[in-house]
Amino acid sequence: MQDTLESALSAVASAAVRVHCAGRTDSGVHGFGQVIHFEAPVQRSPKSWVLGGNANLPEDVRLHWAQPVAGDFHARFSALSRRYRYLIANTPVRPALMAGQLTWQRYPLDHELMHAEAQSLLGERDFSAFRAAGCQSRTPMRNVQAISVSRRGDLVVVDIRANAFLHHMVRNIVGSLLAVGSARAAPGWLAQLLAGRDRTRAADTAPAAGLYLVEVEYPARYKLPRAPAEPLLPGA
Repeated sequence: MQDTLESALSAVASAAVRVHCAGRTDSGVHGFGQVIHFEAPVQRSPKSWVLGGNANLPEDVRLHWAQPVAGDFHARFSALSRRYRYLIANTPVRPALMAGQLTWQRYPLDHELMHAEAQSLLGERDFSAFRAAGCQSRTPMRNVQAISVSRRGDLVVVDIRANAFLHHMVRNIVGSLLAVGSARAAPGWLAQLLAGRDRTRAADTAPAAGLYLVEVEYPARYKLPRAPAEPLLPGA
């Protein structure tokens, strides 16, 4: 996506533009609440950056707003927290609609048990058990500020907010929550995994298709607008 954005904004500027993102997402992950910043090589109005950028972007990528920011702002390093949402279609038959935008789980899920299990992840912890082998972070410590699992009809929704995330951290957490919710693992397993700090003992990584970067929070002094609500993301 970064190359695509840089190409579109460079067309507006008639000069090379390099963007910096709030967070990197894997292929197949959806980034509705992504925030970027760049050093503008020429002067353009915020409206011109948005309309001109969108005119040069594919249909599945859109700019929502643009505004000047303070010189010390950085899309990644100024962020206070990131919020992700994971959508699971819990139906006997794989849904035909929203293919590539949901994960499917045909076994009944106990979302209340999943929610209770997820609370053991709150706070600043060592998340080595949910860290990809190729993660390049210097520390496995992350602070999970909120996590919930709820059901909206046939849709099970995992919502998680943290100061930052390790590579595959959300997908690895969801994979283990699915194991508990479908009774393939016993209650209390997530707390044991967290304490053990061993990725090989956790469940498989959940697919990328159900994961959305919903929102990035910044200090109020930057006066950034919130991401607009997305109708396809329940409770966004």
